[in-house]
Amino acid sequence: MGRDGGGVRPASSSSIEITFQYQGVRCRERVQLKPTAANLKKAEQHKSAIEYAISNGTFDYAATFPRSKRAAQFARASSNQNIGVYLDEWLERKTKTFKSSTTALYRSIIRSILKPMFGDLSLGELNKKVIKDQLSDYQVSNSRLTTVQTCFRSALNDAVEDEIIESNPLSGWAYKNREEIKEEDDVDPFTREEQEALLRAARGETWAQLQFAFWTGLRPSELIALEWGDIDWIAGEIRIVRAKTRAAKVPESTKTASSRRTVKLLGPAREALLKQKELTFLAGKHVFLNTITGEPWRHAGYIYRVIWVPAMKKAGVRWRRPYQSRHTYASMMLSAGENPMWVAQQMGHKDWTMIAKVYGRWMPSADVGAGGRAEALFARNASVMTTSSLDPAL
Repeated sequence: MGRDGGGVRPASSSSIEITFQYQGVRCRERVQLKPTAANLKKAEQHKSAIEYAISNGTFDYAATFPRSKRAAQFARASSNQNIGVYLDEWLERKTKTFKSSTTALYRSIIRSILKPMFGDLSLGELNKKVIKDQLSDYQVSNSRLTTVQTCFRSALNDAVEDEIIESNPLSGWAYKNREEIKEEDDVDPFTREEQEALLRAARGETWAQLQFAFWTGLRPSELIALEWGDIDWIAGEIRIVRAKTRAAKVPESTKTASSRRTVKLLGPAREALLKQKELTFLAGKHVFLNTITGEPWRHAGYIYRVIWVPAMKKAGVRWRRPYQSRHTYASMMLSAGENPMWVAQQMGHKDWTMIAKVYGRWMPSADVGAGGRAEALFARNASVMTTSSLDPAL
């Protein structure tokens, strides 16, 4: 009747004892089952399920053994867990579900920001005031603060779900610095003259990559992940389904669901692709290659050094980062009067509010001929109706 080799044994005529390790403690708990062969087998399966839950961080002692004295002990111990240790363990678990770029970003945030600020505290000591006090000394943009708090909030949400803490002090709230109104922001598109100077200074693949970037609005990470199979020459469209970031060793799915999109292949972009096709179509699936190595771009940072810096230097154009080609596309489309909703869709934005917020200055407003198209279309009918209503002879 005895079976204790696997940490399961009869404890009495009506119960079975299970032994397992949890948080470095050897735990013994009883389940109310007669120690028959069948029930001992069930107890072994129950023990295996407990050990699996412990290994992936989902074990809830109180829910599994609600009458156990140890449940309260472990609940107190959990809230006293060191935040730095918890964050490291949390990220390790999340690595299986996060994109590699997100994992790299959060690892950097945890190592360089959250652990130096909160790593010596316990989870139970954390509250809104502590967070405010620490972040108030962190002099960065509110955008950066949002990214840091998004990481921390996600970790604390899981701590609440696991019943390590009762509530998340970052739930429904975020700390922000008071920021002075900026006269200029990061949107700094290339003018038509600057574009022409860059393209005159470029040759071959460099010319093709620059022109394609200006006339598609792709993110640099999307451009370097583009494959020939994504080009629909007949429909005149480009399918954007992947991106290649610095953290990812291979292309991954796009930034957001809205980033997965179809972009219209405008004439100048088609011209660039036809030129590029002569150079790389037979070399493999990637459209754009590193012009020095002939290999696929490792990440978008190389484009700046290999393509943009030499071209800007040769053209005498003020230096900007490659992402400004995306802003250049948006400013050109909006200045020409293209529908903001269409521009938002082409660029992979969820709706046009971001377009209006970021690129509002390029959206036509009170130009000299404003209202002329509506006047030409509707005013004649309005004039006829007004005349008819005033003329008693009609």
